[in-house]
Amino acid sequence: MAHHKEERTFVIIKPDGVQRTLIGEIIGRYERLGLKLVAMKMLVTNEDHVEAHYTLDPTWRTVTGEKTIKSYKDKGLTPPSEDPLEITAKILLGLKKYMTSGPIVAMVWQGAHAVKIVRKVTGSTEPLSSDVGSIRGDFVLDSYQMSDTDSRAIRNLVHASGSPEEAEMEIKHWFKPEELTKYRLIADEMLYDVNIDGILE
Repeated sequence: MAHHKEERTFVIIKPDGVQRTLIGEIIGRYERLGLKLVAMKMLVTNEDHVEAHYTLDPTWRTVTGEKTIKSYKDKGLTPPSEDPLEITAKILLGLKKYMTSGPIVAMVWQGAHAVKIVRKVTGSTEPLSSDVGSIRGDFVLDSYQMSDTDSRAIRNLVHASGSPEEAEMEIKHWFKPEELTKYRLIADEMLYDVNIDGILE
């Protein structure tokens, strides 16, 4: 079994994160956790690649639609539809327009509990509901209500994998194996060395 320190997660800084010059701030948040950046590239993607990304998991359309309906009802709001697939079709249209509107930065981060830690620091999908201290909670003021009123995707700066399995699929979708770099960070010893030895001279 692989060591926890080898877990990887996939992150995209979305077009709004690039346009608001938050690339360094976002990368800094993950680096300060002790995660290691093992792949990164800036690109302008296309709609087919975006749709393939969001539908790598065959249950995404249903699950996302159901979560959206529940989120509306939890806030005492009426969802735009009771049909999860109808909702997701609209979400996907907005996502394709949003994600292809400008350059994005795709990244792979590695470290213990990488998926959960990155999700925690990134914040919940809706910036309005995100905790202060998270990336979305600190830098975005968007809400589902506002994005629905304007018929667009929610602008939340970052995409982060939801599970190790999802991360694996997404990494393969965006990066070739040779684009992932294996290297050692000096900080790894402080994070993972069982005895923390070799510091004192």
